[in-house]
Amino acid sequence: VQLQASGGGLVQPGGSLRLSCVVSGISFSNHAMGWFRQAPGREREFVGSISGSGLSESYSRFAQARFIISRDNAKNTVSLQMNNLRPEDTAVYFCAAAKGGVVALDDEEYDAWGQGTQVTVSS
Repeated sequence: VQLQASGGGLVQPGGSLRLSCVVSGISFSNHAMGWFRQAPGREREFVGSISGSGLSESYSRFAQARFIISRDNAKNTVSLQMNNLRPEDTAVYFCAAAKGGVVALDDEEYDAWGQGTQVTVSS
């Protein structure tokens, strides 16, 4: 299984970024997908998850109303649209494939991880 995340970069506060993750080696639509992040000196934390069908999503409190997860099962791709970014959103963002098809909030429910993409929010 391979997950390749991209789209990170430097953005000013209030700006937007769209992260993408291309997945290979699994039956993509059978697996929920998640995004996590890890800031320097902090533990990895859950950002959001989308079910295999794409019909159900779940977000952490900090991501609600600002971040949107979507997926294209025809292209084996999951995306994270991040709006109104704040300096505290600075982190390495990881995509991950869950063991099952329903939204998954705990990192123990994931068994495949991408390499991460750096997001830096700074003026």
